[in-house]
Amino acid sequence: MTSSASRPWKNDLVEIALIFAVFCVQGAWPVPDVNEPYYVGKAIHFWNPDWVRGDFFLDSADAHWVFYFAFGWLGLVMSPPVMAWTGRVLTWGLLAWSWQRLSWALVPRRGMAVLSGALLACLLERCPMAGEWVIGGVEAKGFAFALVFLGLEAMVRGRWNRVWLLFGAASLWHVLVGGWVVLAAGFAWLVAGRQRPPLWSMWPGLAGGLLISLPSLIPSLTINWGLDPKTISKAHEIYVYYRLPHHLILSEFRWDFLLRFTALVVVWVLLCLAVGRNGAHARLRSFVVGALGIALVGAVLSLLWRVEPIPAARLLRFYWFRLPDVAVPLGVVLFAVLWIDRLLQGSATLQAAPRRQSRLSAGTLALAVAAIIAALHVGDYVWLRANLALGLKPAIPRADAKVNNLGGYAAWRDACEWIAASGDIPRDARFLTPIDASTFKWRTRRPEVVNRKEIPQDAASIVTWWERLRDIHGIPSEDVRRFWHASLAELGAERLAELGAKYAAAYVLTEAPDVELPETELRPKRLVPRLNLKPLYENGGYVVYQLRGRVRNEK
Repeated sequence: MTSSASRPWKNDLVEIALIFAVFCVQGAWPVPDVNEPYYVGKAIHFWNPDWVRGDFFLDSADAHWVFYFAFGWLGLVMSPPVMAWTGRVLTWGLLAWSWQRLSWALVPRRGMAVLSGALLACLLERCPMAGEWVIGGVEAKGFAFALVFLGLEAMVRGRWNRVWLLFGAASLWHVLVGGWVVLAAGFAWLVAGRQRPPLWSMWPGLAGGLLISLPSLIPSLTINWGLDPKTISKAHEIYVYYRLPHHLILSEFRWDFLLRFTALVVVWVLLCLAVGRNGAHARLRSFVVGALGIALVGAVLSLLWRVEPIPAARLLRFYWFRLPDVAVPLGVVLFAVLWIDRLLQGSATLQAAPRRQSRLSAGTLALAVAAIIAALHVGDYVWLRANLALGLKPAIPRADAKVNNLGGYAAWRDACEWIAASGDIPRDARFLTPIDASTFKWRTRRPEVVNRKEIPQDAASIVTWWERLRDIHGIPSEDVRRFWHASLAELGAERLAELGAKYAAAYVLTEAPDVELPETELRPKRLVPRLNLKPLYENGGYVVYQLRGRVRNEK
């Protein structure tokens, strides 16, 4: 066992490098990852408004402007893919460094930080309740969670002023991440008993943390000031019930996600009993309990939404299950390595000399089981990355997974590259695009009318976004959340021309004729029809039509 004061700094670097390697293997999906067109695109546009000028989403209000300001300038000198990889490497590095510090604060044994980092990656990936993640593409919350890990390290060490400063910095990067950890930390302080420092002694940290968070907190609180309350309520309803119920409403979560998360909570409770109540880990335990309390409130709100949907939506939009999805895996991992460490070293108060050998054997066995779990998880990702690198599996970005289900990823990529390179299509030419085409701007540098992924953050724009989405892609139905046209081509040339005139769109990118559309509740399997519009490009999967000009009647 090595103390934090005496261990060589080179050993720290080795551990951080190994944790970084684990995070890299897990998060190194082909660019762009699911949310990168959203956040990286916004960041680029923040610094360079001429990048995809005239796009509705990019021109909407900037809720994460600190991230856009701090990160977006890279877009002036880098392409979006290089920018995304740069942000990923920076995020993973900060997460690896901060996690190593947190793990050592609780379990100062060489190698345990690497094991705990691998186990954390495993549980975050395989046991979420609401689909929350930390290790992946670049966005604001990755930087925020690195600061959260540092704040938890300070909490374990009893440095409360530093806790509030670091959590304030986390709020600066991501208001919701920082806000929830402040509440959970407040609960941990409240129940700390004799270990609780007086409130007056923490005023420098509390005041400093609040001041640090204000550049993000104030815009978040004022983003809808002066707006009609009905519009705000409608926006909350759209955001919670139509766009993000799979993250915000407990009853909409996958049952297998709930089952795995519940099992994880049970494991955490057992580990709490195993490691006992006293010690620096008690503050971390209280933090996890506070996070679960936040989830409990979210669960109650999820039950009330059918009775009082408008008030419930106003509250459910705050991601009540985001912190528990991270805090519980974190608690399980750190308490597991703490328990293993105690088994390995023995305890002067709990261990009798005649039983020392059996306890060491139990510790070795527990360590082996944890190492096998971590190795299987990391090995699975190493195998996946090797298959992608060797071309044994198609390297399809997760952001393009849905367009790949129709016309195919290669056809989508080629059509977008043709648009990007075309000298005949102006840079400000707006397109009607498939509903799930979230990488169109990323690949073409052309504006689009709307897509389902890129929901704005201010209420007025959310309502406009939903109206556009329903107007262009929606099928009239009582359940407006579920029924959408599978292809723009199903609308017909006349309707597309009307939409083009309405939204100043000169072109359509849609699935090519004879691509098979999937069966839905409203329609059987069918083929994409050919439109009486001028095709500019076609590759068997996607076609580009020109809208402006006279549209002939379809036969």
